[in-house]
Amino acid sequence: MSLEFTGPAELRTRGTVLVVPGRGETPETYTRLGRRLAADSYQVRVLSAPSDVDDLRQAVEAVVEPDAVRPVVLIGADLGAALVAALAADADLSVDGVVLAGLPGYADHQLDGWDDELNARTHCPVHRSVLSEGVLREGAAERGALAEPVPTGVLDSAYHGSSELPTLVLAGDADPFTDLPSLRGLAKVRPAARLAVVRGGHHDVLNDLQHRSVAAEIVRFLEELRAGGPIVVPDTL
Repeated sequence: MSLEFTGPAELRTRGTVLVVPGRGETPETYTRLGRRLAADSYQVRVLSAPSDVDDLRQAVEAVVEPDAVRPVVLIGADLGAALVAALAADADLSVDGVVLAGLPGYADHQLDGWDDELNARTHCPVHRSVLSEGVLREGAAERGALAEPVPTGVLDSAYHGSSELPTLVLAGDADPFTDLPSLRGLAKVRPAARLAVVRGGHHDVLNDLQHRSVAAEIVRFLEELRAGGPIVVPDTL
């Protein structure tokens, strides 16, 4: 299952965005982000959370049409970000750039119940409500998902794999699941990658209190791709 969001009918589509959810998330988790990007005339499709890199590759190939409006950009969150980063090394991948949000580090984490997980994910009351009262009540997401380990091979490919694709890395400085020094290393390894650290941002950096600023930064990245110019990203948001 996936969700689609289209821009205003009277405006020309400016690009195509595919969103890849992470652990414990569903396409509905990214309704707010999808609507926000669509309001700027981007065609947005939120995919179901993939199980591995091959699953993600097949999903992307299935939805990216030959006449898709460029740029085509993959946005991954959490495990979705790790899979997107790993897939970005595929030279035949038909996308023009990637956004890695809340890319997890190698460390294992223990969660002391659902409140602990919520506090790690976000301080945004709207997003907390979506997670607790909506998606979870319908049995579409899983509590405790952030305690599930991310495969080491996927992380190795994400952090050390080579890719020439323009890459925007988004990380919250209050995210206990992200390793900022490793993310800075990733931004150096990939020649077209830039890291933007979100002040006060938690793990669900796309859906935290700063979601408007984060969405605006993504749109800025998309517009830079459309213009074919250099990717310029501030150190902090």
